[in-house]
Amino acid sequence: MTPAPSTAATGPTDTRAQGPLLLLLGSALCWLVVSGVLSLVATIQLHTPGFLSACAWLTYGHMQALAESSFLYGWAANAAFAAAIWLLARLGGAPLRALGLLTVGTLFWNLALTIGLVCILFGEATGVPFLQMPAYIHPLLLFSCAAISTPGILAWTGRRQKATFATQWYAVAALFLFPWLYSLAQVMLLRAPVRGVAQAVVMAWFSQNLLTLWLVPITLAAAYYLVPKLSGRRVANYDFAPHAFWTLLFCGAWSGTRVLLGGPVPAWIPAMGIVTTCILLFHYAIVALNLREALGGGRGNPVFSFVSFGLFAYLLSGLVNAFCSFQFAAELVQYTYFPVAQLKLVLVGAFSLPVFAVIYTMVPLITGVSWPSSGLIRAHLGLALLGLVAGVLGLALAGWVQGHELLNPAVPFTAIAAATRPWLSVAIVGDALWLLGSLVLLLHFIRVHVAVVYSTFVAAPVAAEAVAS
Repeated sequence: MTPAPSTAATGPTDTRAQGPLLLLLGSALCWLVVSGVLSLVATIQLHTPGFLSACAWLTYGHMQALAESSFLYGWAANAAFAAAIWLLARLGGAPLRALGLLTVGTLFWNLALTIGLVCILFGEATGVPFLQMPAYIHPLLLFSCAAISTPGILAWTGRRQKATFATQWYAVAALFLFPWLYSLAQVMLLRAPVRGVAQAVVMAWFSQNLLTLWLVPITLAAAYYLVPKLSGRRVANYDFAPHAFWTLLFCGAWSGTRVLLGGPVPAWIPAMGIVTTCILLFHYAIVALNLREALGGGRGNPVFSFVSFGLFAYLLSGLVNAFCSFQFAAELVQYTYFPVAQLKLVLVGAFSLPVFAVIYTMVPLITGVSWPSSGLIRAHLGLALLGLVAGVLGLALAGWVQGHELLNPAVPFTAIAAATRPWLSVAIVGDALWLLGSLVLLLHFIRVHVAVVYSTFVAAPVAAEAVAS
């Protein structure tokens, strides 16, 4: 039986990887701000379709594809790689290796992403959800992913103790499963695309698995590491953690087909998605059971609050998914703004908030420089939470109103659009607050980076010269 993780930090693995990890984090935060701007523009265009309509490059189709790609492959990918590698190094207890590959892979990943976004801007989007960039960009991202993941895999295989922890299981699963999902989707949707109904099935499978088998494991890796560390309490009922892990891997992979309910597919396909979505409630129950006592500690710590609210968003998303998988709910909200609100709850709440906590914990340990202002951390927390709540509630309520009105054939589409506009205004406010919080984090990170550069290239040489003299 694997022991419950200790709250103590392990391994002298931090400062050696400072440069590559800061490069990953800096790239992630820059893309976070870029995606925030693009998402705000896209939401405004939902509310006011004429906004920027005079420029063909800046229409809603372009803005939505750019916002989605920059968030997933810019912010989420860079941050997920950094979090997974750092967590594996901390718990493995051995110095990170292959740091040159990490640096080169990061540079090529972000270069390929930039080229892909420019191509989308010029009208080369594929129209495939979560694979909007042209087909010739994805192989470069895949090879870059292999280079970036190598230090994490080596940290896992070269760990100094045989016992493993839940954090390591989820982090390694994310590093292994993403290339498999990504390469398979490229073949089946872009290179040699399947035809007809099979294409919708593959799209649903890939879209769900990119969240469930890549980003969600990073969330749980962060939670299982940070909650006991920040609260000072052990994980409760830790023996149940492997059941949650394997349930997520085996059932989460098939839950995406629930969105095909009512579509022109064999009835067993959406039924399988509904059943596996309900079975996943067992996974959510174990996660809540493991971390319920630990969530009572650490109050007043803004970093711990990021993890707590992220876990709450994750558990809430599971309940909402289960509810919306049934036919009586799917008929109402399936083709409205409501699924967009569900996606935002996962990406912004369940994923981003715990990763923010990892960043706030990681940066002082790899740089030796504390965050300059606790007030800025609290400001970021407040803006992020307000942005999340306003954004999700605004879209969810707009979708709820939209669904009810669409069921009435006597209501014209213009009236439906007018009924959703107030709630879309709330979503716009949410996106603006989220963007402001992202800017606060980026500026705070820049202050730390400036302090690191100063201590490395100015203060240290002056001190050495004073000692020598």
